[in-house]
Amino acid sequence: MIHLENVAIRAGGFSLNEISFQVPKGDYAVLMGRTGRGKTTILESICGLRRVTAGTIRIDGTDVTDWLPGDRQIGYVPQDLALFPTLSVAEHLAFALRLRKRPGAEIDNRISELAEVLGITALLDRSVDALSGGESQRVALGRALSFRPSVLLLDEPLSALDESTRTEMHELLKRVKQTTGVTTLHVTHSNEEAEALADHRFELNDGVLSRV
Repeated sequence: MIHLENVAIRAGGFSLNEISFQVPKGDYAVLMGRTGRGKTTILESICGLRRVTAGTIRIDGTDVTDWLPGDRQIGYVPQDLALFPTLSVAEHLAFALRLRKRPGAEIDNRISELAEVLGITALLDRSVDALSGGESQRVALGRALSFRPSVLLLDEPLSALDESTRTEMHELLKRVKQTTGVTTLHVTHSNEEAEALADHRFELNDGVLSRV
């Protein structure tokens, strides 16, 4: 579950105030709104990359407002994917697990499991520089899911993809929801994505977040 209550965020001259909404555990929510209105700022605040100046952020009922990002058990796929050019696909899937010092056998099993779910088993030894846009999105999603987060945040994950690849990714994201049960908040401009994926739809307009 994601629960924001009366959250205020300031970034330079930009601010959001009294942001409140809730995504029930295991559900898929889409946050829409025009560019520059603060959607990414909200995601960054939930995962701890940006501090809030007021209000409360709860994950699965626990107040994480002042927690460090790594303690929040949140998987995050930023708009630019932030893939590491020096790492292979398999190394990306292992990255968060190695940081958490998980046993080698557990890491290997998780890589195989994720690769099968995401359809990238044949790509595991490949450099990310050799991937298509859709393949890169799958790798970034796998890295975010690798440590079994309770919450997944996606920032415009399909915006750079062509129409056929977007349709494939819609099906993949539905499958991820079904197989993992992860609570998801997905930022997009696309009504098509919202209609295909959302259990709940929110819109941010002129600093006001409302349910659609």
